[in-house]
Amino acid sequence: MAIYHMQAKVVSRGSGRSAVAASAYMSCSRIYNDYDGIQHDYTRKHGLIYQEVMLPPMAPPEWKNREQLWNAVEAAEKTKDSRLAREFVVALPIELDKDSNISLLQNFIQKNFVDMGMCADFAIHDTNGHNPHAHILLTVRPLNENGTWQYKTEKEYLCIKDGEEKGFTASEFKDAQKEGWEKQYRYKAGKKKVYLTPSAAQEKGYERIDKHPKSTRYGRQNPISEQWNSEKQLCLWRANWADAVNKMLALNQINTTIDHRSFADQGITEQPTIHEGYIAQNMEKKGLIADRCEINRQIRADNRILRELKTQIKKLVQAVEKSIPVIAETLEAIRNHMIFTQYHLLHNEMQKEVIHDWMQHFRPILNKYDTIKKKLKAKVTEKKELNVQKSKTSILNPFQHIKLNQQLTTVTEEIEELKSAKEQLLFQAECSTDKDMVSLSNKYNQMDKNLDILDSQDMALKEQLEKDAVAFQEEKLRPKPEQYTELLDARIQIRPTFREKLIEQLKGTFGEYYDYHYRDIATHEVDDLNMEDPYSFSHRTWELEYQRKQELRKKHPVQSRQKSHNTEL
Repeated sequence: MAIYHMQAKVVSRGSGRSAVAASAYMSCSRIYNDYDGIQHDYTRKHGLIYQEVMLPPMAPPEWKNREQLWNAVEAAEKTKDSRLAREFVVALPIELDKDSNISLLQNFIQKNFVDMGMCADFAIHDTNGHNPHAHILLTVRPLNENGTWQYKTEKEYLCIKDGEEKGFTASEFKDAQKEGWEKQYRYKAGKKKVYLTPSAAQEKGYERIDKHPKSTRYGRQNPISEQWNSEKQLCLWRANWADAVNKMLALNQINTTIDHRSFADQGITEQPTIHEGYIAQNMEKKGLIADRCEINRQIRADNRILRELKTQIKKLVQAVEKSIPVIAETLEAIRNHMIFTQYHLLHNEMQKEVIHDWMQHFRPILNKYDTIKKKLKAKVTEKKELNVQKSKTSILNPFQHIKLNQQLTTVTEEIEELKSAKEQLLFQAECSTDKDMVSLSNKYNQMDKNLDILDSQDMALKEQLEKDAVAFQEEKLRPKPEQYTELLDARIQIRPTFREKLIEQLKGTFGEYYDYHYRDIATHEVDDLNMEDPYSFSHRTWELEYQRKQELRKKHPVQSRQKSHNTEL
């Protein structure tokens, strides 16, 4: 089914990546990087479904060629730790066909990125036919109307006027200087170094020791870049992706939706105790309810009721054995215990269905996660070994350096791909970290053990149900045939009291998970097992009520006629 997954990351030289390599990798193409002289060839990579470059109106048309686009990006960035591109990895709805997913991506990228002035390079991947996803590579430096790059940050000088400090860019300072604002420089004041304006330092006779004026640490960010890099904008993009997917699903008459919000924000709370994933003893110490302990509590409650029933039967046997009221109470007590046992079986069946569904959902996720984790570990090890080889390779062997750089770039992109797949699995598993996945794996193992516990418990419950059924039939045969109606009347008279007692026992044992529907189902199944017709009880109840009313009319004829007359009016 459709899932929400949108992972945002930055392609930076500081992390060993390049925009050219990232584009070549996701588009399964061959691109030469002018910046470092490395040829990135990923034409043998499988899984590419579709690729396209989308440009804003001010971008040079030749950038439709991704090699020219990303080499222009690399050329514009001069530092060794420059941020080159922004990358999004999104999960595509498996319910949609190829054309619908392409249309979904094109519309989303156009409205959310290209219309804001970014150049976008995207590709759709699906290696196994069950995990369609897209990589979206975006430029991070705004463009001017003539197609040239704007600045990302601009130097901002901290100036002083009348004791007030304020920041100005180089262009702004020309006007600010006319208003009396002065730059600050470092001066030597005795053994100290202080920032002063030239006029203030001249009055005190201080010597300037640095030609660079005081400025903000990171400069002033381009307002367009500032918007693109903001947390608010990222949240907006995440929400817009969910809206775009839901609209496309609705357009294709697919009855499902995705939600970008966290589970807490959606109001999705934790599931009942069978869904808790912590080890039983630790959960109990923390004041939580553990599956294993809850099941054991149910067993103890069941045994307690059984002991009470045996004690009651023993006392009744010691009384007058052929007393109809005593037999009636015995039958209703056995019936109550059978209904309780049958309800317990139904409750266990419901728990097992929940566990089976939970395990069926998380089994493939955990298996895929383990596989990806092993691959990622191997790739990280491979990257470390390549770095060691590179450090040991002589600078007089440039061809070996180029070869190792190519291998490093490939491994780096493969690591990023595996990280994206790992992040997607974490999201599907409702986890945030590897530690959460370990807890989930422990929870899975505990769920498997819980199934064995429930199966063992069911066997004991079924054996008890069979014993109770035999005891019920033996007790039912005690009276003589001519006493059947008397026994039936006695049971009808005390049944409401026993029903209330049964409900109290069920609620006391199962608490908030008590369900009167399950109680009714258990009651019908027990009556069938005991070969008793509920209709005979309801019909006899009606007869007794009718007889009671008739006797009441005979005793109070006048009141009965007045009541009847008032009812007719």
